[in-house]
Amino acid sequence: MSVPTVDLLALCTTIKAWGRELGFAELRITDVDLQHAESGLQAWLDAGHHGQMDYMAAHGLKRARPNELVPGTLRVISARMDYLPRDTATDWRARETARLADPAAAVISVYARGRDYHKVLRARLQQLADRIAAEIGEFGYRVFTDSAPVMEVELGNRAGLGWRGKHTLLLSREAGSMFFLGELFIDLPLPVDAPVSTHCGACTACIDICPTQAILGPYRLDARRCISYLTIELKGSIPLELRALIGNRIYGCDDCQTVCPWNKFAQRAVLPDFDARHGLGSADLVTLFGWTEAQFDQIMAGSPIRRIGHERWLRNVAVGLGNALRAAPSEALVAALQTRIDHPSALVREHVLWALAEATERS
Repeated sequence: MSVPTVDLLALCTTIKAWGRELGFAELRITDVDLQHAESGLQAWLDAGHHGQMDYMAAHGLKRARPNELVPGTLRVISARMDYLPRDTATDWRARETARLADPAAAVISVYARGRDYHKVLRARLQQLADRIAAEIGEFGYRVFTDSAPVMEVELGNRAGLGWRGKHTLLLSREAGSMFFLGELFIDLPLPVDAPVSTHCGACTACIDICPTQAILGPYRLDARRCISYLTIELKGSIPLELRALIGNRIYGCDDCQTVCPWNKFAQRAVLPDFDARHGLGSADLVTLFGWTEAQFDQIMAGSPIRRIGHERWLRNVAVGLGNALRAAPSEALVAALQTRIDHPSALVREHVLWALAEATERS
């Protein structure tokens, strides 16, 4: 496709202004040269650190080659959208830490308490593409939001949205790490933005806090031990040796983010989509374990949590209940677990029996 005759520098300025109008905190532009990241990606895959996430390996090194993934791609517009709920208190990190210390609390990762970010970002990026097309005419593009083999953090790093932290997430001096990333692959040779320098220094707070020691060292994550992987991506049984370490985290884990000093600058969302729904920021384990499959599907409609399904939801909450029993034995917790002891799913039954055994061993 021929490149439209336009003032590319002016178009960049306009695109970034449109991005802010659409709810993005920042848009930056990078080229597609990720060759420097190929060896690290291959070593991570070869070590099996991606676990059951077969999609991470399915496209080989195309993840590091945007112009092979989408032929004709010349630039990537990397977008940041902040997701802290709009009513988040200034001491939110202390509050999140306090909930982890409450055995009966059901802790859900902050990003998952509102609407499904895939849908929100994808729709907004599509609107951005539509505006560009209306301005310059037809052009080649493709929208990505954590939905394909794209090295989002690496692209955001190269575009200057932030730097890769030691926990492997993108960090920004202005916004910490509590944001989503999305991309627009385009065939326009727009001017590129410069990357930023790293600012982690000697800090290892994220490595030290990880409950399962999934962060093997700076910039090295074994997803198979990560609580986000265990509660979201893993389809089968949660390894016995890791269950107690999960605590009351039933969907995702924010520990490496809440402890990060840069997240004192985390920004509130400008969109209502990421406000906590259905009390997911203050829920308790017993209540959530009592949801029927129909209730789960109804309540979680439009939520990223629905993708794991009711069976894995019960698996996760059962582990939380077992850990709660160990910390603070309660007849209510035992009674809740016993309601699922004959559940049709062998996966659920296994984790329920494990949880009940936690109480028996300490009785």
